[in-house]
Amino acid sequence: MHRVVIDEPYEFISPYRGKWLSWAFRLWLKPYLKKTHGVVSCTFEGLEHVRASLTAGHGIVLCPNHCRDSDPMLIGMLCRAIPSHVYSMASWHIFKQSWLEGFVVRRLGGYSVYREGLDRQALDTSVQIVSTAERPLVIFPEGVISRANDRLNPLMDGVSFIARMAAKKRASISPNAKVVIHPVALRYQLVGDLMDSIGPVLMALEKQTFWKTHEDLPVERRIRNLAHAHIASREIEILGDCRPGPLMPRMEQLVDSILQPFERQWLGKARTGDVISRVKDLRTAIVPDLLKGNLSESEKRQRWRQLTDCYYAQTLSMYPPDYLNDGIRGPISRERIAETVHRLEEDLTDKVTVQPAWQVAFRIGEAIEVDPTQKKPRSADPLMQTLREQMLGLLGIQDWWPPQPVRTVEEPSMSAAALDNTQEG
Repeated sequence: MHRVVIDEPYEFISPYRGKWLSWAFRLWLKPYLKKTHGVVSCTFEGLEHVRASLTAGHGIVLCPNHCRDSDPMLIGMLCRAIPSHVYSMASWHIFKQSWLEGFVVRRLGGYSVYREGLDRQALDTSVQIVSTAERPLVIFPEGVISRANDRLNPLMDGVSFIARMAAKKRASISPNAKVVIHPVALRYQLVGDLMDSIGPVLMALEKQTFWKTHEDLPVERRIRNLAHAHIASREIEILGDCRPGPLMPRMEQLVDSILQPFERQWLGKARTGDVISRVKDLRTAIVPDLLKGNLSESEKRQRWRQLTDCYYAQTLSMYPPDYLNDGIRGPISRERIAETVHRLEEDLTDKVTVQPAWQVAFRIGEAIEVDPTQKKPRSADPLMQTLREQMLGLLGIQDWWPPQPVRTVEEPSMSAAALDNTQEG
């Protein structure tokens, strides 16, 4: 499990305003990305859209999709290409991984946002940056890593809140001043040999799981066997035994079996639907007790077990149904196969083995102008709908796995249950 929850009082990490170190680190990014993330080259489309907004003096929000750990560092390559310095919102846990990582992220323009609660300092800082057009602001609107380049997770409402507040503030300074959002698509393409990239990983996972390798089987079968072993181990841990049947329904049932008892305990009612939102709400309820420092050791252990189980539930939800069974939309891409193997490796070992075999294409969309007079509607937000549609278009995908709304599970009342027991008696 990656350390995504920090059990210490939150302290806002402000953006670093200097520019010299930002340029210096970008010179180091290319070899770093090749060695650490396997990215050998980048291409760019639509740079003229951002350059036009910069020339016009607009307040700019850049919204990329977020499918891999390397995305934030890759933004540095985009900044070199524009060229421009940027600020970016980064989850607080990024700054707590190591001193060096926190130092580098901040010098590249990153500042913290607290995901387990309302962070007014981060929101105010974001609005100030955009309203003054100090630099473009990068926000990954999915909020979490999708780990699937052909899937776009639900987009956070915070993007439209920041953009609208900044537009309103900017219009009060000058009626002609604008705030715009540019959608950005990051597409990873495997340019090396597929088996060079995933063969050693498959063998290592098979030895770890089955004690022997299965090179005689087709790749898809080897991946499916590992996936079944992975879900079976979680079923035994959570449910007591492994269940029969197709993989995806079992996975969905397991996620609900993990989250719904916690939701009843912490939120009052069990729910279904978008797992990312459900896990975020649970973390928001569970973490404050850890920070108060008045829990017994057994209570601390219980809460950490719950947070760990929530983490596993979220990782399970990141496997899109039929990602490797895609006959309706054509043959399975090499990229999907590699993504799935690396996702399994990360879930089973907490690491990803990468080869220098990936090219990243940046596709930047035209400006979406933010209306300073428009309030966020109670229903679907048209600004976020437009952003999602344009991001999907730039990625070249349809919304095959659209966001599922969170719904409360209707459970029988105590009186109804008592009545049933009486009738059975």
